[in-house]
Order: sequence, then C-alpha cells, then structure tokens
Amino acid sequence: MSLDLPILRNGQRLPLREVPDLPIRDFREAILRRVQEGDRLACLCAGFDLQLMAVLADDAGHALRVLRTKLDAPRYPALTPDCPQAHLFEREIAEQTGIVAEGHPWLKPVRFHLPWTGAPDPWNRGGAPIPGVADFYRVEGEEVHEVAVGPVHAGVIEPGHFRFQCHGERVFHLEIALGYQHRGLEKALIGGPHPLSLKQAETAAGDSSIAHAWAYCRLLEGLADVQVPERVDLVRGVALELERAANHVGDLGALSGDVGFLPTASFCGRIRGDWLNLSAEGCGSRLGRDWLRPGGLRQDLEPARAAAMRPRLDRAWADTEDAVELLWGAASVMIRFEAAGRVDPDQAREIGLVGVAARACGLDRDVRRDHPFGPYGTRPLSVAQAESGNVHSRAWVRWLELGESSRFLAAALASLAEREADPRPRPLPPRAPEHLCVSLTEGWRGEVLHLAWTDAQGRFARYKIVDPSFHNWFGLALALRGEQVSDFPLCNKSFNLSYCGHDL
Repeated sequence: MSLDLPILRNGQRLPLREVPDLPIRDFREAILRRVQEGDRLACLCAGFDLQLMAVLADDAGHALRVLRTKLDAPRYPALTPDCPQAHLFEREIAEQTGIVAEGHPWLKPVRFHLPWTGAPDPWNRGGAPIPGVADFYRVEGEEVHEVAVGPVHAGVIEPGHFRFQCHGERVFHLEIALGYQHRGLEKALIGGPHPLSLKQAETAAGDSSIAHAWAYCRLLEGLADVQVPERVDLVRGVALELERAANHVGDLGALSGDVGFLPTASFCGRIRGDWLNLSAEGCGSRLGRDWLRPGGLRQDLEPARAAAMRPRLDRAWADTEDAVELLWGAASVMIRFEAAGRVDPDQAREIGLVGVAARACGLDRDVRRDHPFGPYGTRPLSVAQAESGNVHSRAWVRWLELGESSRFLAAALASLAEREADPRPRPLPPRAPEHLCVSLTEGWRGEVLHLAWTDAQGRFARYKIVDPSFHNWFGLALALRGEQVSDFPLCNKSFNLSYCGHDL
C-alpha cells in the first residue's frame, strides 16, 4: 500500500477533514509501515463513535503524522503482535470504550476493574469481559514464588501494585498494576476549555506541572493559530529547565540514598530545594503552578527579577557539581549502578521508550531538538546519551542534562535581564472548529503529548494526554528481568516514573 500522510508540525492545527480516514486494514498497514521506517507510535486513542486516532512521530524529519479509522463494530485486528509500542494503548482503548483489539496477547485493563459496566456513559461503551485477562501473569514451578508489593505503600506515595515472579531472589517477571485512583482527568477536559482546564492539565503529573501546562497552552494556541512573543517562550523555557534541574538533582540524591551513599543523598536533598526556590522566585510556586497561561504568562520575569536569579542559579549549580562529583568518585556506588537494571537498546526501541530512559539506552530522541518548541528552535540543547541502558546510564544522562539545563538557564536569564517586560494580556481568539492539534513538550521524564480535536463549536470533542510514564513503565518491568528482587528499589528510582501521570 502506498499512502502519503499529511505532515503536521508540533503545535500546528489541522482541519479534521484533512486527517486521512482509512479502512481498518489500511490504517494498520500505514502504522506498521511507518514504524518499520523509523517512526514512533506517539499516541493511539479512541473517540466515542468507534473511531481510532493515531499519532506517528517522525523524529528525524521533525514531523508528526495523524491518521484515523472508523470501525464497523467494536473490534479490530490488534496492532500489538506486530507493533509492541501499541501494547498499553490498545489495553487502554478496550477499558475506556469496549473496543476489543483481537489477537492482543494480554488485553488486561490498564486501570479499571472488570467487568466493564455497559453503562450509557459514552466513555465506556460496555465491551464484554475478556476471560482470564483480569488475572496476574504467573510463572509455574515448585520453587517459583510471588512477591507482592502495594498498592498501599508506606509514607506519602501514589498507589501502585508490583507483583514479582521469582526463583529464589531472581526475578523472572514483574507485572505492574497502576491506576487505583481513577482520576478521570481526560474525561473532565471534554467539552472544554473550562475554567479549571488549565489546572487539570498542569496537575496531570504534579512534578511535571510546567511540561503539561506548556503542552496545554501550546495546544490552545495552535487551535487559535496564535504565536506567542519570543520573550514569553524564553520565560517558559526557564520554567521548564528549572523543573528539569530540580527533579534530576532530587533523583541523583535518591539514587545515592538507595545504595547507602549518604554524602550525595544528604547534599542533594538540600540542593533540590535551592532549584525549587528558583521556581518560587519566578512565579511564587516551587512547583511552577500558575506560571503559564494560554497566550502568555501569569508571571513575567522582569529584568530585575531575572538579574537577581542569576547569582542564585550559579550557587545552586556550583553546589550541585560538588555534591554529584562525590557520587561518580565512589567505586562502591559505581559497582552497584553498573550492575543493575539494564534494558536492551533493541527492546527499548521496540516498546517505544522516551526521555531519560530511552537516551540511557542510546536512543537519540528529545522533543526539544526533534520537534522544537518555544525557544529551543533558536537555542538548541545538546541531547545527552549513554549506551548501557542500566542504572548508571540513567543517572549519567540526568547529570549531563543538568549541565545543559544550567547553561541554558544562565544564558536565558542574562537575556531576560536585558529585555523590557511586556505586561499586556493577550486573550486568545476563538479556537478553530473541527480541527485537531498535537502539542509535544520534553518534560524531565521525557515526551509529554497533548492531543485534542474540536467540535463544531470549537470545544474539545476529545482530549488525550500521554505522559512519558505511560511509555516507560514496561521498561521498568524489563529492567528487572534476571535481577535480584532486592534491586527493585534502585531500578525503580532510576526510572522514577509517575503513578498519577499514568492514571488519567
């Protein structure tokens, strides 16, 4: 089959009538062909009229491709056996709409419990339960045993259940069950934007508030065909890189604590607060809440404020260097990091890992370069990579990214200190009716995707969020295969994925 799919850029709108509407057979073949040629399946979701929508990311070509199909019945031949990147997407579609991917190897709900309700709610069309798929996978054998962790954990943490199939201490298989809170975030966004829609978007994953808020803002700006001023984009870039730096510092400290290396763990616990306080200086919130708004900013970085933040940035980076250099110089730490949690690069590519986890496996992908947004088109950052795919590689990628973020922040704050602030509000014009937009940002975990299409009144007919954790949780399961069960805390922290970002 030969088919030319229209090319869409990050944050660009497209009339729905121009989205190819293919028979299911051609829809499958187009996805499989593009993935075989190097594209990623960035999103696969369902509307409420037996419609499937797919977003393919061509990173090398800086392009996105969108296609759809209308099913005659609530079932279709599964993509997963030929395209493992579709695995969780097809499970999610089945649980949300009752559309069954026939031939899927494990069509277990991602979040909700069987049986599906069959209620008139359009979010759930009421598919029939799939026999046996609500169970946990089990490895049989006299000496095989199960270790179950969660979903209730000690301390303040989101619920998540981890079930290990073990032979002695060796892990054969880890199954991860999430989504115990049933947040209903995507459902709440339908019919919007509402007064609370921005709040809902920026709390999709609370430690990635800027990444999700920016994706939401760019989506609305794209649907309204609006370009924000360069200064706005630069301030947004500062917000995003501060968010990245604070979380990477926290993760490096936590990884140190997991192997009992207290100097770096203790220092980073304090230094993370310095990075968070820089965000608080910028907008009043350590998590960056209410900093961004569609069309602009709620809080600009005036020249005096930007100039005052620069020496604080320099001190935070100097302290970070001192603390983390201790980590790389400790042989006992390196032995533990290098021996644990390896993900094979071919498997990482096959399942579609993104962000730090992907770059630690040598996959050269970063939205800031591949689908540039905001200031990154004119102020590119080097993409940090490692090759081994283990705990050390994931820690090393974070360290390299910290250096790049610090250099970006220093240059951006110096530039903002020399530019006059522009306090004028810019209300957005109406959103285009019956249009679609895909907005990508590179959060500190990886690619954040927001997809929406509008109805005849310009309201959200469907709103889909893909947090990087959705792509990466199965990578953690692969990292544990053949490992000691006691290595789980270290491997888990090296991914540090979001529970709530998965539970939308």
